Amino acid sequence: MIAVNITKAKAIAHDLRRAARAEEFKPHDEMIMKQIPGIDAVAAEADRAAIRAKYSAMQDQIEAADTPDDIKTALGV
Repeated sequence: MIAVNITKAKAIAHDLRRAARAEEFKPHDEMIMKQIPGIDAVAAEADRAAIRAKYSAMQDQIEAADTPDDIKTALGV
């Protein structure tokens, strides 16, 4: 039987979560950073807030995980 170090598994899961969040932020970050006329920065910031909430909930689920399967579920894998 393979023993999984749950602490290390959580750290890896958080790295995966951060990378996924960064990818989702990219298009919204560019809109805000470039301040392109005709682009609604308020809507982009609202989208960013929704992304933050999504990944905050995922972070809580990862931290509460007791098994590798719980971590996979939190990541949506």
